[in-house]
Amino acid sequence: MRRGRARLRTVALIGIDGSGKTTQAHRLADALTAAGRPATYRRNASGRRWLGRLAHRLGRADAQRLVGRDGMLAVESVLRWLAIAAALLSCLLTGRTAVMDRYSACQYASIRAHGGHRWERLARAGYRFFPTPQVTFLLAVDPAEAYRRIEQRGTDHETMGWLTAADTAYRALPEYPTFVLVDAGRPAEEVTEQIKAYLATWLPAARPDPGQPPAETSPPDLPSPPSVRSQPDVPEPAVAPPASLPEPSPVVTTGDASGERTGRGAPGPLLAQARP
Repeated sequence: MRRGRARLRTVALIGIDGSGKTTQAHRLADALTAAGRPATYRRNASGRRWLGRLAHRLGRADAQRLVGRDGMLAVESVLRWLAIAAALLSCLLTGRTAVMDRYSACQYASIRAHGGHRWERLARAGYRFFPTPQVTFLLAVDPAEAYRRIEQRGTDHETMGWLTAADTAYRALPEYPTFVLVDAGRPAEEVTEQIKAYLATWLPAARPDPGQPPAETSPPDLPSPPSVRSQPDVPEPAVAPPASLPEPSPVVTTGDASGERTGRGAPGPLLAQARP
């Protein structure tokens, strides 16, 4: 309920190289925007790939051979700090949700993987000004699968040793229990569905497209008339017998001793009286 009422401001996707962070961050930004939550993709790179290309042009094997380990970690920390600060400021001004491709945890893991643990304290002191993302997805993938993907895309190169060390470093971070683990070894479409399913509680309810005609709906079911229940056989109330009436008094008639009525050859009126 708390997530449903809160506003989604920052989402971060982290993980080793080859885990699919960039692909999923782009898809998530598009999905949020389509759902009515405008979002912006932000790539918070550390410049290590750029330093590596520069080292190759100058005849060095990699960036570490060019500026040294400490120099490379210092350059990475500064460039990533600037990228995150610009991303947060931009989204604060525009009111859009920031979808972060990499965040501060990536720099802490990089420092640990390179063995420069004393630099982590300095990095945390500088990055503590940044708010913690509301959701941080850790795209977990086997280092061997990540190596295969990197070689397939052909834009850069990583060693198995580095990928394994980076994977271990992510799992050893103190923030690891707060990460949302995503099985990034699956196809990209399935990974996208995992991320969207977790963020479903943050998204507003889908609104109908005004350009689409309303879907045909069947008329609502009318309530069926109440069924006539058969009344149980109720015995008729017993009628009390009427109270016995007093015997009527004998009828008094006028006539002669033979019982004939008096009159002029025609029957006279019959007089009767009953006692009350």
